[in-house]
Amino acid sequence: MQPVVVLDCFTVEPSGLGVPPYLSTYVRNAWSALRRARPEADVRYLTIDDVRWCLAGGKPAVEPPQSDPLTYSTTVNRDTAIQLLRDAEIVVVIAGDAVPSVHLHAVNGSFEEIARALACTRGRRYLLGPLSTYAVAGPAQYAGLFDAVHTHTVTSGDLHLGSHRPAAYAQMQHERDSFTGLVEQMPWRPIAELELYRGCTRRRFCDFCNEPAKSPLVAFREVDDVVAEAAQLYSAGVRNFRLGQQTCFFSYRNRDEEAIRALLGGIREHCPELEVLHIDNADPLAVAAPVGLRIAKLVADYCTEGNCAPMGIESFDPAVIDRNTLTCTPEILMRAVEHVNEAGAARGPGGLPLLLPGLNLIYGLPGETHGTHVANLRGLANILDAGLLCHRTNVRLARAFPGTPLAALGELDPLPSAEHFPSWKADIDFAWDQPMKERVYPTGLRVPGLHSYFIGQGGTWWRRLGSYSIQIVERDTAVPLGTTGDLMVTGHAPRMIYGEHVASAS
Repeated sequence: MQPVVVLDCFTVEPSGLGVPPYLSTYVRNAWSALRRARPEADVRYLTIDDVRWCLAGGKPAVEPPQSDPLTYSTTVNRDTAIQLLRDAEIVVVIAGDAVPSVHLHAVNGSFEEIARALACTRGRRYLLGPLSTYAVAGPAQYAGLFDAVHTHTVTSGDLHLGSHRPAAYAQMQHERDSFTGLVEQMPWRPIAELELYRGCTRRRFCDFCNEPAKSPLVAFREVDDVVAEAAQLYSAGVRNFRLGQQTCFFSYRNRDEEAIRALLGGIREHCPELEVLHIDNADPLAVAAPVGLRIAKLVADYCTEGNCAPMGIESFDPAVIDRNTLTCTPEILMRAVEHVNEAGAARGPGGLPLLLPGLNLIYGLPGETHGTHVANLRGLANILDAGLLCHRTNVRLARAFPGTPLAALGELDPLPSAEHFPSWKADIDFAWDQPMKERVYPTGLRVPGLHSYFIGQGGTWWRRLGSYSIQIVERDTAVPLGTTGDLMVTGHAPRMIYGEHVASAS
């Protein structure tokens, strides 16, 4: 029996994350399509880390006990990865970064690595994920690499043909079966990314965002469909979920409070022993509305603690906001931050706030001046001075995604951030990120239920699974990965929390 293979080279988008332990919608979609198209076949799940492991002769790139980001997420198939690729009738590659990303424990598959992996194959090769958009926009670079390209989804019916538009949710629901065989090939505890809808509910779209280019029309999933998929994943052993593959959780079903209550309650009912239920992505315009406060309270009530609602102010500079159709003003953001704090700043039994806002800032957008950075620092200082809490802040440079208005501008003259981004990011780290971490995770805070997941030169990293989960570094230690324990916060640095292992409470 010839195998068929899903090769996960990891994905990152503004609306979703597909880097282990996150189990992306793309991987599950490909798994279901292959099972439906080849019901008799042996469907195998590989990661790019498996391929690296084999090509390196079955050795990590760093000396143990340090963790190797290049081979961290190997599967049960790592020792036979090359053989599986060689024997496979079909290989579906999942790949692509729609936004820049850096991970402590992972390195996304590069174009060169993907080409090298496919050089081992003899069967048909298909591409799914954000990289597909680049392949369609620049076909010459990808010529001969793939037999078909799928930009959004893949089904058993269009597997061999390629597709440039998403399949209907009803069709995808029909194709889904069991995820047990998929989850069993992952040595880690996955957190499943669940999609609620496609497209953006705003009337005017941000110029840099890929979601309107990816899905111009909004299409919502039915509550029962989402709950049923969560139940299938739960039956396969998944206990961690994030409602994150959409532009704004709060805008599900056009900010339908009762639909959101039914969604969260349904997942709780069908997954009674879940460990994590978090959200991702929140439009500050929706969160700042009166219904936004009520939805935030639903999230705090139904979800697990340590949750985060990341919101894109993108820039506090009025000129950048206007030039890029960002629509969210500093005043709207402040009201949204206040709503999330009112609903979720209380701490849960594990010591973490129930729900806090996250902030996204983007440098390198048209209209940027040196004054943009000053405006950003002032805007963050206003939130800090108001005594509010924020879970995390993501600061990045803009990337022009094919099909967006930003990409249509072509090559722009260098903006100030091209030279100053590292120092500007450091300003935010010291003036905002560290003081906020000291407020949210004060020295002496005891955080139970952590597990060690990475060993680096600085020590052992501990975390809980979740949406932008808390990470605490125990310095100068090499604790075996997967060890569970409680840590007490002992200090802070920009973008870092330090702690010491303490005996578990009886």
